[in-house]
Amino acid sequence: MPQKILAGRAPDPQLRGEVVQVKVDQVILSRAPARALAEALALGMKKTPVEVAVAYDGTCVTDASSLAQTEERGAGSTPPELPAYSVQIARPGIGFPGPVHLERFAAPARLALTDDPRLATVGGVGMLALVVSPAMLGQALATGTVWLRPPRSVQIHLSGRPRPFVCARDVALELMRRGLDERVKRIEEEHHAPVVLEFAGPSARLLSVPERSVLAGIAPQVGAAAAIFVSDEKTEVFLRDQRRSKAHRAIVPDPGAPCEEVVSIDLSAVDPLLMDEDGTVRPVRDLAGKPVSQVVLGGDSGTTLRDMLAAAMLLKSKRVPSRLDLLVSPPSRQVLEVLAQSGALVDLVATGARVIEPDARVISSEVYPPPKGSLSIRTSDPEPRTAGSPRFVVASAETLAYAVATGVVGDPRSFKRPVRVTVPRALPTDDVLVLRDKKGTETQSAKKPALPSPREPFRDATTFEILETPIVPNTKPSGDGWALILSTLDDVRRVGDSPLGRDGVRVVIAPLIPSQVVTTLSSEGIACFSTDASGLETAKGHKTLPLPAPAKWAEGLSIPIGKGKLNLAFLSRGPEGGWTTAGGLKGTPVGKKA
Repeated sequence: MPQKILAGRAPDPQLRGEVVQVKVDQVILSRAPARALAEALALGMKKTPVEVAVAYDGTCVTDASSLAQTEERGAGSTPPELPAYSVQIARPGIGFPGPVHLERFAAPARLALTDDPRLATVGGVGMLALVVSPAMLGQALATGTVWLRPPRSVQIHLSGRPRPFVCARDVALELMRRGLDERVKRIEEEHHAPVVLEFAGPSARLLSVPERSVLAGIAPQVGAAAAIFVSDEKTEVFLRDQRRSKAHRAIVPDPGAPCEEVVSIDLSAVDPLLMDEDGTVRPVRDLAGKPVSQVVLGGDSGTTLRDMLAAAMLLKSKRVPSRLDLLVSPPSRQVLEVLAQSGALVDLVATGARVIEPDARVISSEVYPPPKGSLSIRTSDPEPRTAGSPRFVVASAETLAYAVATGVVGDPRSFKRPVRVTVPRALPTDDVLVLRDKKGTETQSAKKPALPSPREPFRDATTFEILETPIVPNTKPSGDGWALILSTLDDVRRVGDSPLGRDGVRVVIAPLIPSQVVTTLSSEGIACFSTDASGLETAKGHKTLPLPAPAKWAEGLSIPIGKGKLNLAFLSRGPEGGWTTAGGLKGTPVGKKA
């Protein structure tokens, strides 16, 4: 299915070549809207030609630092003049980007580009969403086209029906327990192409679109570039309920379509699961009886409107234990309104819940972090795990409801009687928090968002200062830039997912760098190299990395460092190599082959 979507938007429907040019339908800005706008304006954008462009302002709880970021037009701020360029603004309070985009903008059989990997959830409606750099988002906004590597597919074949108290969150955790990340990693290493998860099988057609979005949301957790479901009658019903019937297009895999691997899962064999603080998926019974001090119900992934209603019904007439905090963060304003209209919100508040705003910092645990020395359990997926990051348990909404009712972790099947939830068909669809400017009369600010300091082209041999962490310090490197030596795949993903944390970086070296990350970094003029375990040991402990001129990169490098040698393989393909050596897309003609 992803190949069908790209083939319909490429000059060459056969997708021949390691990197192909494709037309973009939607651009979704979440983590660095001002940076993407600056890149687009540098290319001369007047109005974006893409079908839909939306910027999400996720700062609901303002403080001194967030106000300063807005006033200084920082890269992560949301410029108020975006509607003048046909880019809509989703204002604070509308919800988290993934659920809101699924409800209000996502459309089947379309290609979307974003700077936020958590937007993989829109694959539940049959949309292909790929993560790219702000430079590539700017190019897409200005020209409507971008260069991408054609993906490979892993098919997830779903059969059977879930048992009571087992929901989509448990199925997603079961897929992670099956070692899906290792399969994705193996295909990446073999083909040097992004991997997309394709969900199919008889049970895929039984799941609602919100449930599909929960499964699609595991893509970044297992290292996949995206995930996508079929678009069928369930999709059409979902869009009709959202009053967007015209957006529907059917998309199904062709009979006999090739894929790299097939993973089969029987939903009737799935038990309630959780992911512990170390990232290991286990049956709920393994942690049964452990006291819980914080529960966060909601967030941007892992829960649906049906799950929120079910949790409210299970907790009706119950009270929060004295040493437990119940925080409810509705995924979207639509979900909040339905909870309020149905009385479920009243039941949760009567239980002792505190309703919190859908601030982006809730997901990253910058606000409401897990208490130290006690257990926090949540429905939303964590960010890539790195040393020192907040740790919490991930489980289904019904498992969370049991924890709130008893104060300890336990199997939700202990409730004995499953709840019967009816999701209303008449949903509130008023886009009052979406700013549009169809006539282009939005007042523009005199201060434009600034581009970061340009990366100089690679021409001659250069020496870089070595860092062994994905977190770039605020200080400037003593040489011509940072060379990141990264040992784990999670560290590499963190660099690829952090558009505002790469300033000063010129080289990334790791045993495996996913191809989508290579494309992203290459577009910003960052050279990507792979090495083996012995190469990492050779580089560690040294302060600088001498890198020869680009003319020697394609042949493979053997760089003397101390008493050893660091063997490197250059990972960019096709035009990506031109972007890297030119210092980013700024040195490449727009819409033409590099």
